[in-house]
Amino acid sequence: MIRVFPCVDNAKLMELFRKGVEGQWSASVIDWDQPLGLTQAEQRGFAQVLTPVYLGEQAAMIGASSVLPQFFAAHQTEAQLYLSTFILDEARHFETITRFYNKMGLRPLEIRDLKVMFRYQARLFKSRDKVEWLWGILLSDVLARHFYHILVKAHPDSLFAQFARRIITDEARHLAFAELYLTDELRRNPGLKPGFLKTRDELIGLMRAIHAGVKDGADVIGLDEKLLFDAVVHDVEKKVRRMQLESYQEEPQEDYQLGEPVQDDSM
Repeated sequence: MIRVFPCVDNAKLMELFRKGVEGQWSASVIDWDQPLGLTQAEQRGFAQVLTPVYLGEQAAMIGASSVLPQFFAAHQTEAQLYLSTFILDEARHFETITRFYNKMGLRPLEIRDLKVMFRYQARLFKSRDKVEWLWGILLSDVLARHFYHILVKAHPDSLFAQFARRIITDEARHLAFAELYLTDELRRNPGLKPGFLKTRDELIGLMRAIHAGVKDGADVIGLDEKLLFDAVVHDVEKKVRRMQLESYQEEPQEDYQLGEPVQDDSM
């Protein structure tokens, strides 16, 4: 039933929505005349390694558009409002990375060159349910946050760093929204927890496979596999504990071992 004047009373989600509105920026604020600050080999490395992230930005934009009607049907107006800023964030990230590729005069990899990218996106969209989709997005955003952070530290004066710092701020808002919403949803429906843990293991396994597919480029640009996945796994485990998923946890899979926490001095 459509409500002409819906209830808008979730203060925390509305605060995130307002931050999303106030935090908007455009690719036009980036100084595209600035030198890339990367060697030719590093540019080729970035072109490879950015491919799954680039595809992920577009897929997140499309996915959010497809689940937005579910939030409408559930009369969750605050979530609808926030998700509108999320869609614009992802569209902006996609445009910005497109311009970065054009600046380098290079193209991302094709699906045939890294088929596991398609497997990852297919797993992310396996369920059309808004809650399961948002859990997958939370995991993807944890990876994106650490991905950008590590590369900004490795190339602080590059053109990439100029826009990546802005993307990191956007990702922090996305993570806050996902955790807030999912925590409330899990309280209402704790039966979702085993499925969440299974999805976690599958997606992190696929993340590792994607990294293996671009390892040569990652080594060139300083995206260390151990540093990245130690940080990702540590961050995901913190969220698992905060969302009280751990009581449902089974024995960890071999490809999902908790690493030592990584000092993150910019977050």
